[in-house]
Amino acid sequence: MSTDPVSDRRPPTILSVDDDPAVLDAVVADLRARYGERYRVTGAASGPDAVAMIEHLRRRGDDLALIVADQRMPGMSGTELLVQAKQMQPRLRSVLLTAYADTDAAIAAINDVGLDHYITKPWDPPAERLYPVTDELLEAWEAARPPTEGGVRVVGDRWSAASHELRDFLARNLVPFRWLDVDSSEGASLARASAGSRLPLVVLDGGQVLADPDRSRVAAALGTTTRPEVDVYDLVVVGAGPSGLAAAVYAGSEGLRSLVVEAEAPGGQAVLSSRIENYLGFPSGIAGSELARRALAQARRFGVALVSPRRAVRLRRADPYRLLELDDGTDVHASTVIVASGVQYRRLEADGVEELTGAGVYYGAASTEAAAMQDERVLVVGGANSAGQAATHLARFAAEVEIVVRGRSLRERMSTYLVDRIDAEPSIRVRTGSHVTRVSGNGRLERVELADASGGRDQVDAAGMFVFIGARPRTGWLGEQVVTDDRGFVVTGRDLTPDRWALDRDPFLLETSVPGVFAVGDVRAASIKRVASAVGEGSVAVKFVHEFLRDG
Repeated sequence: MSTDPVSDRRPPTILSVDDDPAVLDAVVADLRARYGERYRVTGAASGPDAVAMIEHLRRRGDDLALIVADQRMPGMSGTELLVQAKQMQPRLRSVLLTAYADTDAAIAAINDVGLDHYITKPWDPPAERLYPVTDELLEAWEAARPPTEGGVRVVGDRWSAASHELRDFLARNLVPFRWLDVDSSEGASLARASAGSRLPLVVLDGGQVLADPDRSRVAAALGTTTRPEVDVYDLVVVGAGPSGLAAAVYAGSEGLRSLVVEAEAPGGQAVLSSRIENYLGFPSGIAGSELARRALAQARRFGVALVSPRRAVRLRRADPYRLLELDDGTDVHASTVIVASGVQYRRLEADGVEELTGAGVYYGAASTEAAAMQDERVLVVGGANSAGQAATHLARFAAEVEIVVRGRSLRERMSTYLVDRIDAEPSIRVRTGSHVTRVSGNGRLERVELADASGGRDQVDAAGMFVFIGARPRTGWLGEQVVTDDRGFVVTGRDLTPDRWALDRDPFLLETSVPGVFAVGDVRAASIKRVASAVGEGSVAVKFVHEFLRDG
């Protein structure tokens, strides 16, 4: 998302930086051979020269897509260069070229400056060691790049809840768009041209204008599939979070006719994570949105269908099928169902919160709203990993980030690597033993009242408050036939009591009280609330789907 109008652009730049002329020429030549038709590939012989070049690009409004920098350079190391480069071009992708002895420096750069990748020299042959890395980084950069003039534009009031919901929906669905405040010249012009239309407006590339549209209307206008193409499937997966997408990938790869039904956006709660750093195989971490984009592309490659935004509202047995009713009245027949509907953040109970939700108070949404918090003071409410990830991401933009947690320490619920990152970030402070009692402001969040364990009250100024206070499962649509625990999470496998299981065989490991219906990921009772375990459960569930289809 961009907050500024975008004019016709010159090609984005790829910059190589090395103080050794021979190495610099070789890297530039390799990059130009691969990307020269779509990117301007250039080089700089030192860190200061690169900083000057990046500043020049910034002043011209040109995009810098990728830096490939040597770590060992006199005067300014590659890591020191990236610190300044990412301040000027926050969206750029980065590769550090290192000697084998510099591996520790590269790991430190991952933690300190968000380095995307490092390659130990030599990088020959580039087709094996350089291009796979740079291909992937440029693909991700392009996917997140705001569109050129035209494209999808959203016009609205910055502090309107409807505008926030629309921006969040587009961002979570990985739709590039430009945000235009109604007070900006271009935004005001578009609003005048649509006189009488309610804000927010969605202006499509062809000029079609959608006034205050709901999500289904936006999705249909963008060409998203909102209705199943057929009404009978081997497997229907409800929910496109990590567990649901993993199930879809494995089911599709094994030839099952499969459908994924997603109520909001692919990626589930994970897509709200600015960076997942403990997922195997991604030493630099991976944004939740990027993980979702890759997983969705992989599922589609295997022929899996997706309908979104479409909510499952009822499940019932109609042997030999499980009948799934969607919120538009469509019935889908499935031989098996995997429930991966996940969880949603609990609402914060404090005076004024409902009135200012979407106008400074947000549930998740740190990635969507972070850039708008430039130089502001913000609060993050919660003490688990999602709160820690949001705080470190917001610290790239906000002047001050304060984490408010009821517990005595972040270490009670947050992973050590995140606590260490927070401790090392000077713009983040932590307020323990505290909770929010009231929020207020004139049409937008301006003040937050906090109470400590002794009953003392403190009022702080804040432009944004991001809430991560636990979650409740999305299981209301399952009805009483699917057994849940006292918190609403789905009970599976051996945890089912004999009186809630009707067949002679034992239930499969992830099977619910309804034979042929399985539950995976965060929605399942006793599951481990981590991305890796969710992916594991989704893939394992397909094994039991096969067994059910074979033996019943």
